[in-house]
Amino acid sequence: MKYRVHHFNIRMTEDQGKLEQFLNSLEGQVVAIIPNVTMGFFWIPQVNFLLIVEQVGEMSSPQG
Repeated sequence: MKYRVHHFNIRMTEDQGKLEQFLNSLEGQVVAIIPNVTMGFFWIPQVNFLLIVEQVGEMSSPQG
């Protein structure tokens, strides 16, 4: 299997439409969405970016 990892900057309260558009534009199958959670103001957790793992195809098998 071949995979591609995308880094997607996001503000969770504002970028839902951009995330939806990005996910719909991917050619392969989304395998995982991994949020990067940090501590914000007054120790409130926030997500500042997502790693999106996309399966894009099969690797050719070795011949022999």
